[in-house]
Amino acid sequence: MVDYELLKKIVEAPGVSGYEFLGVKDVVIAAFKDYVDEIKVDKLGNVIAHKKGDGPKVMLAAHMDQIGLMVTHIEKNGFLRVAPVGGVDPRTLIAQRFKVWIGKNKYIYGVGGSVPPHIQKPEERSKAPTWDQVFIDIGAESKEEAEEMGAKIGTIITWDGKLERLGKHRLVSIAFDDRIAIYTLVEAARKLKDTNADIYFVATVQEEVGLRGAKVSAFGIEPDYGFAIDVTIAADVPGTPEHKHVTQLGKGTAIKIMDRAVICHPTIVRWMEELAKKYEIPYQWDILLGGGTDAGAIHLNKSGVPTGAISVPSRYIHSNAEVVDERDVDAGVELMVKVLEHINELQI
Repeated sequence: MVDYELLKKIVEAPGVSGYEFLGVKDVVIAAFKDYVDEIKVDKLGNVIAHKKGDGPKVMLAAHMDQIGLMVTHIEKNGFLRVAPVGGVDPRTLIAQRFKVWIGKNKYIYGVGGSVPPHIQKPEERSKAPTWDQVFIDIGAESKEEAEEMGAKIGTIITWDGKLERLGKHRLVSIAFDDRIAIYTLVEAARKLKDTNADIYFVATVQEEVGLRGAKVSAFGIEPDYGFAIDVTIAADVPGTPEHKHVTQLGKGTAIKIMDRAVICHPTIVRWMEELAKKYEIPYQWDILLGGGTDAGAIHLNKSGVPTGAISVPSRYIHSNAEVVDERDVDAGVELMVKVLEHINELQI
């Protein structure tokens, strides 16, 4: 069972790419402080929690940024025009509630809107809205009122989402991509007991806009081995053929073989499989052709870093209602602990 209160703090804290300082950075630092020897924040904003050891240098990365919106224009009648920060589908904005961040831990509410379908032409109703057709309504009646409320060009916006239980084993929340992996890192640090590895738990920034935080933090750490933790698609829903599910909820942690940004080191992949079998940790495979993770930046660092990854299966990725299974989360924590406890056995 997950630590619900800790997870709630992590997923609900604001932190769109480049603006992680608005809330999530402080939450991450507080979550790690009792389980590591030191915590540093680098110049780009990555939180690096270091558990010192005299063994192999290992970097574990999960990104703390989330997708969101940025205000690009304020209409004369007070509506906000926006652009995506990361992979946002404009279809996910319509009739949704938003938080417009006018300061650190300070926000006003907004609602996503577009031209109502009732007055659209028949051929328009069948088309998805474009970014030119969507806006955020904060209740202002003029540009001046919107600015008085705190909105301005460059203001960051997130969905108004929260963590809830869904059935017996599942959870629904905003920002499981990738806060569920941040939670995995914290829990792994808490449960880790017996290892001499020199471990860097890194909460990276700006993954959603190009793996930027992982690139600079890996350069600074120079790890012997790298591991990324992220979500992956669970397309185990009606209408999707079984061979396109990628992963399934409740079937265990997903050991990544390949995605668009990395081919995980085959020796690490099979070694992780052996650990999962030895300790009876439920697992499945992750081959994701349409996305990438921080592993893509880590394995290319300097002269190369042998890199592996695990993924948390998630439905409805990049929305305000992502769904995961806590049994898969627990399995991922357990596997990462075993990886760190047995890292001296890895031979590459």
